[in-house]
Amino acid sequence: MKALFDQVAVETSQNVTKTYSTSFFKSVSTLDSSIRDDVHAIYGMVRFADEIVDTFHEYDKAVLLDEFKADTYKSIERGISLNPILNSFQATVNKYNIDIQLIDQFFYSMEMDLNPVEYSKELYDKYIVGSAEVVGLMCLKIFVEGDDNTYNELKYYASKLGAAFQKINFLRDLKDDWEGLGRVYFPEIVEEEFTHKQKLEIEKDIEADFQEAYKGVLLLPKTCRFSVYLAYTYYYKLLIKIKNKEVNELMTARIRIPNYSKMFIYFRSYMAHSLNML
Repeated sequence: MKALFDQVAVETSQNVTKTYSTSFFKSVSTLDSSIRDDVHAIYGMVRFADEIVDTFHEYDKAVLLDEFKADTYKSIERGISLNPILNSFQATVNKYNIDIQLIDQFFYSMEMDLNPVEYSKELYDKYIVGSAEVVGLMCLKIFVEGDDNTYNELKYYASKLGAAFQKINFLRDLKDDWEGLGRVYFPEIVEEEFTHKQKLEIEKDIEADFQEAYKGVLLLPKTCRFSVYLAYTYYYKLLIKIKNKEVNELMTARIRIPNYSKMFIYFRSYMAHSLNML
């Protein structure tokens, strides 16, 4: 039965989200049940692609990514894949008519991660678009249930939110990216020297993204607004924590939000949403 296979595929994507990111899984769990599985499907695909370029060091990453990319496009064209992650993804792409160009841009950024890159401002912006903004836009297409008019009204804000999240990830993972993968995404960091002034410039840029993104959060449908606001609040808390750290602290440890703080963020966000205080 095809329906049974599709259900297994959906559950596989859910398990990927839960295994790789408990925080994101909890956020997705607050979405309306009508769109929840579709967001898991997006996460599953991008997570697997990211795993290829970030962790499969003992294998030929370029070959693996090329095969995964080809299989992704093939699954969309055929409307089925024996890879359960891609089967869920193609179903979501076809259901909401997600623009293939977004997928093209995503894979372009993943391919950039295969080899060391000296990031100019132009390349940095291009990487942000493909690795984060387009993922936000895929999710936005789900949130507005494929409505092109609403999508076009909100895509600017969704892009800003995706960019903010990714830039915070870069700061949070600075040590691991720098030492483990030999990557420095920020063009402000020259010759592997990270200064307090550079840190302030990056934080100011992220703050501006957050301010713009918040306007869009308020305009989202009720089926997803709380979930997106929860993620917004969590990442903004990360930004505040990063601001309170010195450069050397970012270079020696990964910044985290404790579980008790996550619970506080959840309840505060829920109250703000429930009382229409956003």
